[in-house]
Amino acid sequence: MVRRPRRSVAQRLHDERTATLLGIALGISFVVCFLTGLITQFAQHPLDLGFLSMPASPGWLYRVTQGTHVAAGTLAVPLLLAKLWTVYPRLFTWPPLRNVAHAVERISLVPLVAGSLFQLGTGLANGAHWRPWLFDFPVVHYWTAWIVIGALVAHVGAKWTIARRSLGRAAREAPQPAGSGLDRRGFLAAVAAAAGVVTLTTVGQTFRPLGRLALLAPRRPDAGPQGIPVNKSASGAGVVELAMDVRFRLVVEGRVARRLELSRAQLLALPQHSAHLAIACVEGWSSAAVWSGVPIRDLVELAGGDPEHSTVVVHSLQRGSAYSSSQLNEPHVRDRDTLLALAVGGEPLHIDHGYPCRLIAPDRPGVQQTKWVTRMVVT
Repeated sequence: MVRRPRRSVAQRLHDERTATLLGIALGISFVVCFLTGLITQFAQHPLDLGFLSMPASPGWLYRVTQGTHVAAGTLAVPLLLAKLWTVYPRLFTWPPLRNVAHAVERISLVPLVAGSLFQLGTGLANGAHWRPWLFDFPVVHYWTAWIVIGALVAHVGAKWTIARRSLGRAAREAPQPAGSGLDRRGFLAAVAAAAGVVTLTTVGQTFRPLGRLALLAPRRPDAGPQGIPVNKSASGAGVVELAMDVRFRLVVEGRVARRLELSRAQLLALPQHSAHLAIACVEGWSSAAVWSGVPIRDLVELAGGDPEHSTVVVHSLQRGSAYSSSQLNEPHVRDRDTLLALAVGGEPLHIDHGYPCRLIAPDRPGVQQTKWVTRMVVT
């Protein structure tokens, strides 16, 4: 068998095979991010289709998909940097545009590279609660994802022949002598190690067994009042005075036989139900606890409504926020684990967790677990 001649470090690390292997790993992480991101988008903005609703079970589904979304995005950062470093010398080849097909390929790289850097950069910043931009992050993040995935598909199509050739080589390179520099295997191992370290030191914010390793995670899942993190405090939401007012009443109205006004004491006097549920934030962290309160379906029934065929819009004391209200679909209204929670871990709710009462339900984004609930509208 004829062996290929030894090549320099630059030739070994900037060749087609190295770029292809990194591209495959990066492509997989992008596809995982995209698919789990679609679930996040659907959970927060469900399609207006009666037969297609976010399920209430399994209760861990959103927690797993969103944690995977953030973990895959974090993992993609070192992969993307390594991929760009591997291919950057080709940007300076001459002539820059060999033909029309080559020009189209070069132009298609603009949305792919720029979109990838934008998605990962803003995604990490959002998770760290650093948001210097003025645009609506969820909307821009969602639509940019479509641009990136479309550009990725086009790029794979353009590079398919080259990728197959680089992966299907039968000839082996001559082994590199000691001291000849970093080889491809070592470089890829270093990239894999960097990706592994970044993932292990952040995924603990979702995966509790690795919680002690979450040194780079922006949030710890056990840091906060009653052992649960808080993104928005009562003071920050401007609801402290209203939440602590003894005249507080929960109003249940809408498509019901009678309008209800219930104090916290009256809510506590109703049959209570407990459920082990997680608050799973779009930023990637999640924290589970035992919540106790009145099932939403019981409140709908008490008001003379039909919990089997109703949706419920829940409103907060907080005003001026995009998440001061949220809608429960029929599967969630029917589920007994969908609670108007009054306690967590056997203790009355801390005000930062939604005292006097809050929504907690299985398989929902944390931003839709409305706190400081004051009104329920049955529809």
